[in-house]
Amino acid sequence: MKKVAVIGAGTAGLASAIRLKSLGYDVTIYEKNDKIGGRMNQIKENGFTFDVGPTIVMMPKLYQEIFEVSGADYKDYIEMLRIDPMFEIQYRDRTTLTASNDLVRMTLENEQVSEEDAQGYMAYLAEVYKRYLVAKNHFIDRSFRKPSEFYNPKMLYQGLKLKTLSSAYKSISKYVKNEKLRQSLAFQTLYIGISPYNGPSIYTIIPMIELLYGVYYIKGGMYSMAKAMEKRFLEMGGKILLNQNVEEFIIENKNIKAIKVNGKISENYDAVLSNVDFPWAMNNLIKDNKNKGKYTPKKIDKMLYSSSSFILYIGTKKRYNLKPHTFFFTNDFNGNINDIFDGKTPDDPSYYVYAPSRIDSSMAPEGKESLYVLVPVPNKSDSPEKWDEKQTKAYTDKILDMMSYHEVFKDIKDNIEYLKVYTPNDFETQFNLQFGATFGLRPTLLQSNYYRPQNKFKFLNNLYSAGSSNHPGAGVPIVLNSAKLAVNELHKDLK
Repeated sequence: MKKVAVIGAGTAGLASAIRLKSLGYDVTIYEKNDKIGGRMNQIKENGFTFDVGPTIVMMPKLYQEIFEVSGADYKDYIEMLRIDPMFEIQYRDRTTLTASNDLVRMTLENEQVSEEDAQGYMAYLAEVYKRYLVAKNHFIDRSFRKPSEFYNPKMLYQGLKLKTLSSAYKSISKYVKNEKLRQSLAFQTLYIGISPYNGPSIYTIIPMIELLYGVYYIKGGMYSMAKAMEKRFLEMGGKILLNQNVEEFIIENKNIKAIKVNGKISENYDAVLSNVDFPWAMNNLIKDNKNKGKYTPKKIDKMLYSSSSFILYIGTKKRYNLKPHTFFFTNDFNGNINDIFDGKTPDDPSYYVYAPSRIDSSMAPEGKESLYVLVPVPNKSDSPEKWDEKQTKAYTDKILDMMSYHEVFKDIKDNIEYLKVYTPNDFETQFNLQFGATFGLRPTLLQSNYYRPQNKFKFLNNLYSAGSSNHPGAGVPIVLNSAKLAVNELHKDLK
């Protein structure tokens, strides 16, 4: 039986390991932290439970497929609940916008704006769905080992159908004229750490996916998915080694023969599948530049990285009447986005509040609330911020003051029972994310598809990679797809 080492027990690492076991490999996962999950992690304190990273479940079939491919019924491992309305946006002028994937409700809501916008919204969905099918069938569901697999007449023709040259915001603006409605369809590019004003228009598929496939919640929070994958993998005979810091790949003749873990050399492996953030892996796990190929330290530093996150995890003494997913928009939405990607920590940011205890009583003590407040901020490469204790405290106070402006949170500062803060520093040190970029490499045109680090590493014979910085990109559903592609590439070589 051929042996594979999986580095990192994050989303893609666990999903890859299950797929590898299903194909008959002997699989060992090495995880540097004391529990599995990577960014799909959890904080439990004083009876409050918080998801650390991802919170919104889209494309549920990709979650379910992980269990089904191993011969299990996903319903025995996770419980999924559909959320509708999907989210609410609250504006500074006290108006709100509610997003529903109920076609009747959505149409009536949009007609309140204008019939022209209601019609444009439908046209947007139809057009973007066509482009999504092209992206899925020709780009997202396949990897690219060599130039000829990407640069050929068929692929170039399909690429033209994607209409990627305009930005997401400009693409949406062709169909919808109302600015608030435009913003409601544009901000989702921040889910993968890129601006809607210069991110490729193909990322307008994100709100389309929400609207057509629904938004879901996993009972117990997103960490329940990580624990479910862990459970299934162990049932299949896999091994997970925690507190095992992989320090180096031991390479001979372009093959990884073993790995250095906590100062010791491991047994030999036939292949290594890395779920470590790709830029960090290149800088830290491959020591000799001749084995890095084009991904030298100079190249890694010059690549563009996604935004980072400033997150407050707040346990409150009382309950708050809001939707599970609520976005609070600043007046200057454009200026806020530009600040993030110009390397300036926003003075007047938009932010997102996730309240899982509104639908799952297990997430907070009775009569209390678990609130996750995320503010997009620049990564540490783009910004000079150090995020020391003084600055972290000042920005925390700023966000709490901004929350207090809204009627729903007017007494928030008087009702905080528990508070924990994550800054870009935490994402860098805890999860080995280069520059603390929460979503890995920024998905620009020149860092997407063939131009993104592929699932089969070209410069070593038996290294494969899956995760946010690898093809096809960031976001839990796409990362799950990355795991599928990486395992397919590995199996193609080792079977």
